[in-house]
Amino acid sequence: MLSSVVIEPKKPADSCVIWLHGLGANGHDFEPIVPELGLPDSLATRFIFPHAPEMPVTINGGMVMPAWYDILEMNIDRRVDSEQLIKSARDVTQLIEQQMAAGIAPERILIAGFSQGGAVAYHVALSFPHPLAGLLALSTYFATAELVEHNPANQTLPILIMHGTHDDVVPEALGQKARDLLSEAGYPVAYTSYRMQHAVCLEQIGEIGHWLAERLKAD
Repeated sequence: MLSSVVIEPKKPADSCVIWLHGLGANGHDFEPIVPELGLPDSLATRFIFPHAPEMPVTINGGMVMPAWYDILEMNIDRRVDSEQLIKSARDVTQLIEQQMAAGIAPERILIAGFSQGGAVAYHVALSFPHPLAGLLALSTYFATAELVEHNPANQTLPILIMHGTHDDVVPEALGQKARDLLSEAGYPVAYTSYRMQHAVCLEQIGEIGHWLAERLKAD
């Protein structure tokens, strides 16, 4: 099981957000964002920020760092170690199953990911065999679009893609490509861009909070 930073709500959790960090970061990277989301007190949402394993990363000269998978080339379509990405997706799937075993319904579990973590989040959410609450894809790309087995359980999965117009790490064209592929496949996709680089901005955090609250509000 992946080790994780876990932030518990004030009340017993009845929903969960599993949020995956980017290359070279760790589970603490997005931890400070939780109080900035402005979520209503009525939400009892547990936040889980898993730590990626450490491994050599080819594009960084083989340096060992936290990574969900190896990135082999810095071309626009990003040739990646798909086998390792899928293994990481299985590890994240275990976290979802753990939350389900603890009593949280899958439709109350939302998957989020930034950059490399977003590529894993795409694979996890679209292949998961039970309906999830949503998928939040931040400054990322759909690395396994040709490999993922889409599960009908998540054919109506709400997907929010956010990207920076000046992203020089993951070009916005890759975020737009994911949007187009998923829209053509019939998924309900919302897309928002921001005048920023490979980052998360203050305006965006407010919109994420609003979207999470809408997805996870009690019936």
